[in-house]
Amino acid sequence: MKNSKEYAQKVQKLYRSLKRSRGKVEKVMYEDPVDALIYAVVSERLSEAESQAALKRFRDYFVDWNELRVSRVEEIAEILGVEESVARETAATLTRALMAVFKKYNVLSLESLKKMGKRPARQVLEKIEQLSPYAIDYCMLTALKGHAIPLTERMIEYLKTNDLVHADADRQQIEGFLARLIPAAKAYEFYALLRYESEHRKTTGKAKVRKAKKKT
Repeated sequence: MKNSKEYAQKVQKLYRSLKRSRGKVEKVMYEDPVDALIYAVVSERLSEAESQAALKRFRDYFVDWNELRVSRVEEIAEILGVEESVARETAATLTRALMAVFKKYNVLSLESLKKMGKRPARQVLEKIEQLSPYAIDYCMLTALKGHAIPLTERMIEYLKTNDLVHADADRQQIEGFLARLIPAAKAYEFYALLRYESEHRKTTGKAKVRKAKKKT
């Protein structure tokens, strides 16, 4: 990524600031990667608060994840409780991904991935229909002890509008830059802090000025 040294200093400064303001982050770990997969698909388009609320409704409504897998998209979308187009897209992605897991293993579980190396496990996830880079990275980070920084579109937008990464950088470049900058032991903490910040803070004044200039 262009000017990576300059942006590295900015990101590290932000990271230190977020740790001071937010305090300790409780790391999330999943015993079965399929649980991480479900949360990842839901949380990619929903905020953290919306995702947690939706998962609670899932657990209250469905007997198990198999029932979720075979449910109608419309039914799942209604339970998600967010804007209709987002809910339907999320529900459709979720059912296709769970169907792909069940078809491959004849059981709705990905525990076998924990017996593989990280690279083979990632390759399996990459072949699951509809799983996005964010969902794959989230599964690797929270269920398979991988070194990854999952990025939602909102997080990427936050990084760009606050001049923390190059404006022309694509997702892959940003993910690679952050993975090199943030050590594996701190990856979840950084992800959680950045995600919270991206969902609760507005862009900086500097970013707003730059965006305004572009419009003139």
